[in-house]
Amino acid sequence: MLKSKSLLILGFVWPEPKSSAAGSRMMQLIELFTADGYEITFASTAQNLEFSEDLKAMGIDTAAILLNDVSFDVFVKNLNPSIVLFDRFMVEEQFGWRVAEQCPDAMKVLDTEDLHCLRQARQKAVKEGREFNSDDLYSDVAKRELASILRCDLSLMVSTFEIDLLQSQFSISSNLLYYLPLFAEAIPTPLLFEERKDLVFIGNFLHEPNWDAVQYLSKVIWPLLQPQLPSVKMLVYGAYPTQKVLELHRPKNNFYIMGRAASAIEVIGTARLLVAPIRFGAGIKGKLIEAMQCGTPSVTTTIGAEAMHGGLEWNGCISDDPIAFANAVVALYQDKSLWEQSQANGYELLKQHYTLELYQEDFLLHISNVKLELQKHRNKNFIGAILQHHLLSSTKYMAKWIEEKNKC
Repeated sequence: MLKSKSLLILGFVWPEPKSSAAGSRMMQLIELFTADGYEITFASTAQNLEFSEDLKAMGIDTAAILLNDVSFDVFVKNLNPSIVLFDRFMVEEQFGWRVAEQCPDAMKVLDTEDLHCLRQARQKAVKEGREFNSDDLYSDVAKRELASILRCDLSLMVSTFEIDLLQSQFSISSNLLYYLPLFAEAIPTPLLFEERKDLVFIGNFLHEPNWDAVQYLSKVIWPLLQPQLPSVKMLVYGAYPTQKVLELHRPKNNFYIMGRAASAIEVIGTARLLVAPIRFGAGIKGKLIEAMQCGTPSVTTTIGAEAMHGGLEWNGCISDDPIAFANAVVALYQDKSLWEQSQANGYELLKQHYTLELYQEDFLLHISNVKLELQKHRNKNFIGAILQHHLLSSTKYMAKWIEEKNKC
């Protein structure tokens, strides 16, 4: 029998909230559903690593699952959840058809994290040394990602820009999209201007936009900054640094690769500025929200701040020109009154856009309403039903073939 408040989360990885914004996002979703009385099971094909959150200690059931294996069919049928949440579209591709077959009455929710096709299209344009244009969006990744969105009953979006893009470029119905950003609040008694020093960047190096930003910071921005701030250190933190990242460590030039931070809040909260020259990406940036929390002004790019300030003043400066970017860093680092005004801007942004109370009640009510009228909701998305039908007819049999092959 279908339990009215049971949630199965199929994770791309086990959540690491101290390593990435994606990990923090997943923990916030878990906390939202837990507060509403859901029984939660988290399952993943990934390895549970040293820095993964201890979900069992939170009362969350966990399970290791296999790709292309009938054991998942048995697992999900016995669990019979009322909601299945897919952590990124790749997971829905792998398991969505099995969920639909074994638990047809379960509501399917996709947490997009960010719009992958947008991020990859922008990355391609940067790597080719040209401007991004909308034609770049029409890729095989976009076909896969949009098909996943259409097959699901609801997709959670962190960026209003991406919602507008899905509706204007691809005619995705607003019924299938729900805006739910990251949540944050200011930490009490942050350090004062005089108590802080140095510049900081932080970001998981497995995420390509972070690696590109650090290279750009090292090769373009820091040579402009160092002569103007000769005694200031550039401290670069991030989980999973590779050898090519570590090779950027140059103490003689005050450019330091620090590796994983035990606490992002601590390292951002002791720096005077966060510097994030992000050249491509999507979604909203956890590091920039953490800077607001810490009362740390930031200098970033248009893409870095995209969909993050809703017309309010940024908590620092936004610039895509390297010289203007560097000059903004210098001004904010040296001008106390400008720094304090930027800090106040960040607190107002948190209050207006990232407070949990702004979203919690409406989100849980929306989930409940879609569940109650699930068939009617699905009837409005017949294209999704068509895609589900063809996925069952293609992906299913490829997976079955792999199952049989694995038995040999």
